[in-house]
Amino acid sequence: MKLTLLTVRPKLTLCLTLLPLVFALNAAHAETAVNVGEVSLVLGKAYIKSGNKQERVRAGTIVKVSDEIITEANGHVHIQFVDEALVSVRPDSKLEVQRYDFDAANPANSSIKLNLLEGIARSISGDGAHAARDRFRMNTPIAAIGVRGTDFVVSASSQSVRALVNEGAIVMAPFSSDCLATAFGPCAANAVELSQDSLQMVAIEGDVALPRLMPASDERGNLSEAGEIEVAEADTRTEEKTVGSDVYLENVTSLKVAEEANIVASAKPKPPVVTPPVTVLPDFTPESAVAASTLASNNLIWGRWAGRDGQGELERISLAYELASTDRDVTIANDTYVLFRDGGGSTLVQRDLTVIGFALNSAQAFYHSGSGVMAMEVNNGSLQIDFGAKSFATQLGLNSTATGPVDFSATGVFDNNNGGYFYNNSDTQIIRGAVSLDGTEAGYVFEKQLGADTSVEGITLWGAP
Repeated sequence: MKLTLLTVRPKLTLCLTLLPLVFALNAAHAETAVNVGEVSLVLGKAYIKSGNKQERVRAGTIVKVSDEIITEANGHVHIQFVDEALVSVRPDSKLEVQRYDFDAANPANSSIKLNLLEGIARSISGDGAHAARDRFRMNTPIAAIGVRGTDFVVSASSQSVRALVNEGAIVMAPFSSDCLATAFGPCAANAVELSQDSLQMVAIEGDVALPRLMPASDERGNLSEAGEIEVAEADTRTEEKTVGSDVYLENVTSLKVAEEANIVASAKPKPPVVTPPVTVLPDFTPESAVAASTLASNNLIWGRWAGRDGQGELERISLAYELASTDRDVTIANDTYVLFRDGGGSTLVQRDLTVIGFALNSAQAFYHSGSGVMAMEVNNGSLQIDFGAKSFATQLGLNSTATGPVDFSATGVFDNNNGGYFYNNSDTQIIRGAVSLDGTEAGYVFEKQLGADTSVEGITLWGAP
């Protein structure tokens, strides 16, 4: 027993001796910590964690390096940093300020790193990120995000990361030996860049090695700061609100983001106003049903199976079965539509065809949901068939008020030895098409699943230039 006591007492004495030193070091660190930002808005319940101390965050709370902002299910926090950057931390999220060295005299020497541990955050770059793009980084659990001077929104978990760009561009890359979490700036290895002009988002899943671009329509409502209803009067100066509606919360905070951004912008010299030209995208869907005589002048013509009305008055480029099938052969089909070809009973495609890029002539598309069916615009498209390599690639740009922009794209096999058919099936989409035997026309039917009970479908007609 004596040996035990003799062994313990020196350790206890040493600990007691070191305690004042530890407290002194912590106090010195707290006194020298630099203020890097200030909370400008709080809605709902949110907390700031500094070291081992956690307390409710309020408007005016000072933010320092190593602080962590934590929001509950109805919490939402806006932070304005010393370089006029703005960060919005959405509900059920955790954001850590890992480093914020802003050099006001020479912003190009700045170093900034944020860490989105989980949840959703929006970042609007300030002077530091604009001037030192190779020294800005937002880390997530599985990927790094660098910027080109930007406004972007990120959703992160331990298994996936998704991001949208409102302005500028971002670069996303998974962590690896060539992309370390301790580094700064965008990673070059296995990286994908996304710009504001894209109608897509960039995403990476835990079991996938590379980021991928995918249609943004599925997630834009979840990631965007924009609300679904108008809030005419919102008291954004209130420090805390108990908010039961995410829609209300998003509307209030989106007004505040716009207000803060306008305040920051008004303090800077304004460049000359240049009004860009207005680009009106075409719609390849005819305004009314095309006459049967006009459709019959094509080699390929769409019909509807007997007893199927399709979408009734919304149909534009299809005919009843008996009208479309006269002196024509069946090629490809789905449950509603069938593509007929004037081939004289032959299925042999012309042999000297090489690579043809087809132009979209006409199309019709529909959005299906639990609320019913809505016609969609078809704004652009491309179709290329390599007859020698027996492959095809296509893309369509769709749009509606219910979905926003939707991108449909597919690649697959072209069979020029047995009918001139092309096709591709996956878990979420289907495409089936055929060409005229001389290679001057093409058509396909497509279907794409958007959600559990939402999808788009349509038919197209193409011509060789």
